[in-house]
Amino acid sequence: MAIWLWMGFIACVLGLLALDLGIFHRKAHAVHTREALLWTAFWVVLALVFNAAVYYMYEHHWLGIGLEVGHELTGKQAALQFFTGYVIEKSLSLDNIFVIALIFAYFNVPAVYQHRVLFWGILGALIMRGLMIAAGAALIQRFDWIVYVFGAFLLATAVKMLIVRHEKLEPDKNPAVRLARFFYPVSAHFEEQRFFTRVGGRRAITPLFLVLLVVESSDVLFAVDSIPAIFAITRDPFLVFTSNVFAILGLRSLYFALAGIMARFRYLRISLVFVLAFVGVKMLLAHHRPIPTWVSLSIICAILLIGVVASLIGSRRDTAPLACPLEAKDPAP
Repeated sequence: MAIWLWMGFIACVLGLLALDLGIFHRKAHAVHTREALLWTAFWVVLALVFNAAVYYMYEHHWLGIGLEVGHELTGKQAALQFFTGYVIEKSLSLDNIFVIALIFAYFNVPAVYQHRVLFWGILGALIMRGLMIAAGAALIQRFDWIVYVFGAFLLATAVKMLIVRHEKLEPDKNPAVRLARFFYPVSAHFEEQRFFTRVGGRRAITPLFLVLLVVESSDVLFAVDSIPAIFAITRDPFLVFTSNVFAILGLRSLYFALAGIMARFRYLRISLVFVLAFVGVKMLLAHHRPIPTWVSLSIICAILLIGVVASLIGSRRDTAPLACPLEAKDPAP
């Protein structure tokens, strides 16, 4: 049964996370750019290797995978759908990086503790997204018209993303933060990497735990946007979940690699708006004029490329030195 593929994949992911926190990042330290880039490359390569495995799994239908009635997939179709979903989730996670950077700045989180917050935040995100994907798959299977709702929602999200700025972030008004402060006192300072401590003999939470709550709750909002987007590419829950997981696993290293230079990519967020809008339109047309996956991948990559190139050109113009004015000639005697 395909359930064994699910269990095997989840076991591998948990093993990778255990190695990450238990061995490679056992000692708290600030993650520098070079280390972050190496880890980013590792997670990308691992996703591509898994994509090759997806091809063979679906091509040979290991344990019956890819034989769902009405949604039979060949290896080529499955691999293309996984890769397209991965690109969408990876690109949308870039917007998440903006928010995480603002959260860390708001709470003045020392760089040495940021990896721990992201590790547990991503572990929670995997669980929440798994539940949301299961719910989304069940809704689509039971109510086929729900794709129109998802499509309209993505278009509305694109419009909202265009007009709402992250600079209005107010973590103190976050319901999860308010609830935590209602039940527990909060220590005045960070207690190294600890989430819990004791204040006046009472069990208390640290500011680092509040940061974790805000990061988790912000990811829920991003998941509400990104999960419907990937259902526009594939209805296969295994491909939806695995592409989400690989995009999230690389989010930590991608944050440390790009957080310091994200301001240079000023037009990338506009590209993400067009990506969401395109995916929303794709869902609305799913029952009438379905857009092939390879066409969707090409359009999405082109939109992202335009945003990156425009950002680099704009950044270069801003940093270009001003031309020296011509020296005035001495007046004629």
